[in-house]
Amino acid sequence: MALHVNKQVKQETHHVLTLPTTIEQQIGNTPLLRFHRITAHLPENVRIFAKAEWTNPGGSVKDRAALNIIREAERSGSLTSDKILLDSTSGNTGIAYAMIGAAKGYRVKLYLPENASPERIAILRAYGAELVLTDAMDGSDGAILAAREELARYPERYFYANQYNNPANWRAHYLTTGVEIWNQTHGQVTHFVAGLGTSGTLMGTARRLREYNPNIQIISLQPDSPFHGVEGWKHMPTAIKPGIYDDRLANANYGISTEATYEMARRLAREEGYLVGISAAAAMVGALQVAEQAAEAGEAAVIVTLFPDNAYKYLSESFWTA
Repeated sequence: MALHVNKQVKQETHHVLTLPTTIEQQIGNTPLLRFHRITAHLPENVRIFAKAEWTNPGGSVKDRAALNIIREAERSGSLTSDKILLDSTSGNTGIAYAMIGAAKGYRVKLYLPENASPERIAILRAYGAELVLTDAMDGSDGAILAAREELARYPERYFYANQYNNPANWRAHYLTTGVEIWNQTHGQVTHFVAGLGTSGTLMGTARRLREYNPNIQIISLQPDSPFHGVEGWKHMPTAIKPGIYDDRLANANYGISTEATYEMARRLAREEGYLVGISAAAAMVGALQVAEQAAEAGEAAVIVTLFPDNAYKYLSESFWTA
């Protein structure tokens, strides 16, 4: 018996040593979630799944894009130890930059709207990022313009990550997210649904899924008005359009209301046990619309969306207690 126990200890020790040991190795390969009560009215051949992106080490899907942006900049030589990584952010990409920057020894300077959740700001400061808060009324566009002005003043000082216009953003999802969805659904995915912020998630994932199966339907989501509470998303008709965004890629685009988003966030927490962020709840609103349309048409569907983060960075919002 003693020999058996010793052997088991050695095996377990070996198993621990082979686990991922760096921040980079822990990014991606997020689980696929399913639902029960919220989707109970749907027929059995119409299913919704969501990628739980908060399981990334920085707590959001933006770890993927930030890592690929940094990797490609290192390979090209545009990011070196004497440069400061500069970008604008609504929070999550900035957290990913700050986390990876801390792990790799890069300084990080970020411009973000002053109404970003206090939790996000606290996390960024904990990682040691230098923050410049911009006028809340100017939204994410104001942060973009302020970062560009800083770059224009001191171009030699920075590597401008430029997440809204950097192809490394969407390529991160082409290389990882789309592949994971195809494999996790065993090639049965029929629809991919995602919100538009930088648009990188939708652009990269859609391109990879279309290579696997050109008939996969791509549905983009955005707020239904310029003034909204879906943090991290852009109302494209009135915003600075990201350079990586191609409005021809999606088969359809749905506007999602702030009110429906907040209600869905509460439902996901109280009916499914998923305490998710605001953009995740908005994604579920859109995915449910797609599912209900498929059900009405008598069509089978495997609908996959993406939950960018969980609710821990938004718990100061008042809508949770409604």
